[in-house]
Amino acid sequence: MTSTPSHRFSRRSVVLAALTLGSAGLLPATARAATGGGAPGGRGGFTVPEITPCAGWGAREPSEDVVVLAARPERIIVHHTATANVTDYSRERAHALARAVQTYHMDMQGWIDTGQHFTISRGAFVLEGRHNSLSTLGSGDELVRAAHCVGQNSVAIGIENEGTYTSEEPPAAQFAALADLCAHVCRQYGVPASEIYGHRDFNSTACPGDRLYALLPKLRQDVARRLGDDSGVPVPRRPAHLPADWAADPEAVARALTEYLPEGLLGPALPR
Repeated sequence: MTSTPSHRFSRRSVVLAALTLGSAGLLPATARAATGGGAPGGRGGFTVPEITPCAGWGAREPSEDVVVLAARPERIIVHHTATANVTDYSRERAHALARAVQTYHMDMQGWIDTGQHFTISRGAFVLEGRHNSLSTLGSGDELVRAAHCVGQNSVAIGIENEGTYTSEEPPAAQFAALADLCAHVCRQYGVPASEIYGHRDFNSTACPGDRLYALLPKLRQDVARRLGDDSGVPVPRRPAHLPADWAADPEAVARALTEYLPEGLLGPALPR
């Protein structure tokens, strides 16, 4: 596997206002707008999601080179943001979430950019996370090295879903957008629908929450149907050797709910 750095970015600071977004708005019909004329993918057909690029939601530049690997991913890993299950389904909320996640990852985690490749808001808006994730997805033969799952960042696409899904399921539109995005990723990279996992399959975490994790078999089947395969999708086995940081106490894992965004961080960016 070889890697090449992307265009050099210079870091600039962004200050986020500490205010919570309002919780209003109807689920937008355009949240999963088709691109390319809505061309179906595979015999089953699916809507290729409209993906807002980093520039579209006001991303800051990475602090250093984003590495592009000359290789295809082997799997998809599903996450949740462990943030509030808001009823504000607006595009503005989605963009503010993306900015807050990037700020947390860069300024508090010390990462060079957003950790995951893509983010899906509760309003079903799909956004590029780490820079160059969208262009490499389009090429179908390159992958951005990310920071969403220890041990998997060079071999897996990471998708964050806004919300906390430990005792509540994601909105239907958000789950459908996740299936559409996964199907698009699988088609572009040749990843089997069976190779869709949850974060907890590889690291000691409750992510993506018990309820979303329980939906992964349905997600795999929905993705397979979108790709034109109506046969059963085998359930992937957990890794033969559990990760080194896997907690000995399963209840401790279940309590590990907070991964992102300290209280008060989520808010619109101030003018730069």
